[in-house]
Amino acid sequence: MPKSKKRLDNQNPDQLTIFDILSQQRSLEPSPGSLDIDRQFRESVSAALKECPLSRYQVAARMSELTGFDITKSMLDSWTAESKEQHRFPAIFLPAFCEATGRTTPLEMLGQSAKLFVMEGPDALRADIRRDEEQIKKIRKRINRKTAVITMLEGIR
Repeated sequence: MPKSKKRLDNQNPDQLTIFDILSQQRSLEPSPGSLDIDRQFRESVSAALKECPLSRYQVAARMSELTGFDITKSMLDSWTAESKEQHRFPAIFLPAFCEATGRTTPLEMLGQSAKLFVMEGPDALRADIRRDEEQIKKIRKRINRKTAVITMLEGIR
C-alpha cells in the first residue's frame, strides 16, 4: 500500500510564501510615494488592538508601565484614526505596544516595508544556526582544497 504524502501547503492559498515576498522585494524598486505606509500601519495597529484580549485602556496602562511615559487610551485612538493625520505612532513605543498586545504584526509590517523580516527568538536563532552551518560548509570546502594541494605537492617530491 503506497504511503500518502502529506501536504505542506495547508496554509491560506492567498498567503504569499517567503519566496514570493523575496522575489517581489528584489524585483521592485520603490516608486515615489510607495513607502507612504501611514494607512497600512494604522490598520495594523488597529487590528492588533482588536485581536488583543485587553481593552485599549489596559493596553495603554501596560505600555505606560513598560515605557515610563504616560500613554492614554485617547493617544492609542489618535494613532489609529485615519482622520487624525497629524498624530503618528511613535516608534519608541512599538516594542511596548507589541509586548502589551502580544501581537507583532505592526512591527512585521514595518519590517516588510524596509525589505526585512521580523522573527521571534527561536526562529531567529534557527536562521543564525543555518548561517553558521553555511560558513562551516564553506570552511570545510577550503580545507578540502588545501588538503588536496598538500597531497599533490607531497606527491611531487
